Amino acid sequence: MRISYLALAAVAALSVAACNSPADDAAEQQADAIETNTEVQADAIENQADAAESAGNEAAADALEQKADAVEAAGSAKADAVEQAAGQKD
Repeated sequence: MRISYLALAAVAALSVAACNSPADDAAEQQADAIETNTEVQADAIENQADAAESAGNEAAADALEQKADAVEAAGSAKADAVEQAAGQKD
């Protein structure tokens, strides 16, 4: 019975994937790139926060952590917007 459900889920996933247009695929790749780039930026900022904390500057560390969180949130929002815009063009 479990194998039937897994097979059904696999078929459903493949059928949805097959429905993507080239524009959807391009938008998804662009969104993935945006998320990757913003994660790299946020990681760099978090490293700065760790250095500030190690130096005893808690205020700067907290500010940098908040900035890293904001960068991640902005990147995620931008990636979502790219995917949604592509979905509306279909």
